Amino acid sequence: MSGKISEFAFYVKPLVLLCAFYTYHIHKYAKEEEELLWDTLGRLIIMLFFLCYGLFILWSLYFGAYKGFNTTTSAAAKSTEKVGCVHDNDGTKSHHHGGELVARVLQEAGIKRIFTLVGGHVSPILVSCESLGISVIDMRHEATAVFAADATARLAGSSTTGTAATQQQQPAVGVAVVTAGPGVTNAVTPIANAKLAESPVLLLGGATATLLRGRGALQDIDQTNVLRPLCKRIFSVHNVKSIIPTMREAIQVASSGTPGPVFVELPVDTLYPYEMVKKEIGSTSGSSGKKQSLMNCIVQTYLNYHLQCLFDGASWDDKSLDTSPLPSKFPMPTTRHLCAGAGIIKKSQRPLILVGSQAALPPVSIDKVQSTLETLGIPCFLSGMSRGLLGKDSSIQIRHKRRDALKESDVVILLGTTCDFRLGYGKVLPKRHNGSKIIAINRGREQLYRNSSLFWKPSLAILADPASTLIGLVERLVEDKFTCDPAWLQKLKERDNERDMEIIANAQTSDDASSPLELNDKHKHPHNHNIGTNKVNPICLLQALEKVLPENSILVADGGDFVATASYVLKPRKPLSWIDPGPYGTLGVGGGFALGAKLAKPDAEVWIIYGDGSLGFSMPEFDTFRRFNAPVITLVGNDACWSQIAREQIPVFGKDTACGLEYTMYHEVVEGFGGTKGILLDGSNAHNIEYVLQEARRIYREEKKSVLINAMIEQSDFRKGSISI
Repeated sequence: MSGKISEFAFYVKPLVLLCAFYTYHIHKYAKEEEELLWDTLGRLIIMLFFLCYGLFILWSLYFGAYKGFNTTTSAAAKSTEKVGCVHDNDGTKSHHHGGELVARVLQEAGIKRIFTLVGGHVSPILVSCESLGISVIDMRHEATAVFAADATARLAGSSTTGTAATQQQQPAVGVAVVTAGPGVTNAVTPIANAKLAESPVLLLGGATATLLRGRGALQDIDQTNVLRPLCKRIFSVHNVKSIIPTMREAIQVASSGTPGPVFVELPVDTLYPYEMVKKEIGSTSGSSGKKQSLMNCIVQTYLNYHLQCLFDGASWDDKSLDTSPLPSKFPMPTTRHLCAGAGIIKKSQRPLILVGSQAALPPVSIDKVQSTLETLGIPCFLSGMSRGLLGKDSSIQIRHKRRDALKESDVVILLGTTCDFRLGYGKVLPKRHNGSKIIAINRGREQLYRNSSLFWKPSLAILADPASTLIGLVERLVEDKFTCDPAWLQKLKERDNERDMEIIANAQTSDDASSPLELNDKHKHPHNHNIGTNKVNPICLLQALEKVLPENSILVADGGDFVATASYVLKPRKPLSWIDPGPYGTLGVGGGFALGAKLAKPDAEVWIIYGDGSLGFSMPEFDTFRRFNAPVITLVGNDACWSQIAREQIPVFGKDTACGLEYTMYHEVVEGFGGTKGILLDGSNAHNIEYVLQEARRIYREEKKSVLINAMIEQSDFRKGSISI
């Protein structure tokens, strides 16, 4: 009898708490608002009804606890015993935990590695992933861990093969796991970067126990609202049984539509084993043999109820678990849109395609996109992750003077490109009153119409996957025997070649030429006597690198002025061989991007193009390169200055405040991490730059070491007039 009474009391416990809560608020409301007496009495009558009912339950609970709890287990304990996954069949306590469920979903989704900085809140996930053969890559900072996951996600498209239907079953996402509190907040910047770069990143974050939220627990903050504006979706797990469906949906959301980051918050008590959670929250079965007070019974009832809610319905039975990935979803073009688009292009004389990152996304393989563009034959400008899509020397790729080409074109196709600051918010696009037409193709409605009400308006807007739409358009244009005017393509190519000759001429400029950045002497730091007075011309340096880059190279861009110069000189060798932060312009991506790229493509020769300012963000990851046998080659453009900012600040304000850095011996610093060779490149060996670069490649290949080339570069007027806002 006592067992039934106690079990009944256990399930109506929320009514008891509601009664007390209601009593307090009625009193407070009547006191503060000076309610009429009859209204207050009416509320009190309702409250008394619940109170009497609650007192009856409490009496029953106390009776049951006093008479029966000493010899039987509590209702909560019995309930959890009914969950076959919490205890083994032989009655011994099971060590299964929620971290195993997280790992199983990741394994089924084809995740090969996760990136992390270890923390107690997420240890069950890390241990379980390693047990299932998922590589756990521990980094030196949470930010670089998320950047590594970002690079992994971006490069996943290069390995896609087969039909769209089969590729939908294997979403391409990068996964980072961070601990609660500061671990999550350290991931804020890379998550924001992933959002604007449209990169499918799954961030798994630990959290304080559900019972202790808002009570001052270690590393307890409102993480979900911190990340909500930066993620496609936010998920918070409340019990063990919801881990699998939450994880499956999170992966699907990250890779569907316009890809982007998704955050899953996993409280620590949903990840650890039942018995450990029970011990930590202080839940007991009442079998101690001691008489319990009424208050203790209430507290224990609450704890037991909470424990049951955490573990009730959970299962680790392989036969009953569905951990398979949900298919990615994205809009596809309609026949009407394809016919309309093909009709516009067929009538064009000077068409132009601006290819954005979305064109490199699954389900269409990157090789298929490349061949389709070449079949179409329309001149292309590549940006974002589409850099390198057409190889090093494509006959249809145009690299310079984009603004001039846009003014002259009569049809512009925005293939996954957004009209943000990079296109002057749409102001550089041709105007409709001149007879020009714009076809915009994008997976997201917001990106499709961005700034269209201000400076531009699409003649045809297609909400669909850009690569799939491109294939549909080309199929119809081929049937109509469309060909692009070769004179138009030749005109753009000649203009391209003229700009290349200007860059070569700039590289031949005398080293003694004055620079607008040398107004002040602070950034020269004359006390660095070990630095020669002659530096390396940055364009000569980059041109030499262009000569020695192999076909299997991947370029990671992390910097301001030096990296922007590199984008004019260096030519990515193949699709998905150039990785930069994207429109958020984040510094510090180099270490994480490079590690993610090297692990995803172990046969690739990964080069990081660093500015000396950006190098400081992720230099400790050279230790990670060594520990995981992932060597890379780094070229640092060291001009002892935040030149990107100085180019604007000095001409406008006449000072280089906070722009000066040191000519630091970075090549010596990285050798302290072990497994890295540092090389100094300055005026003493500037006459043989190509030899220095080849020596770095030799060390990388033969000694399996990372190499950092610390290039002391001179100031240059190449990007004079550029601004950083």
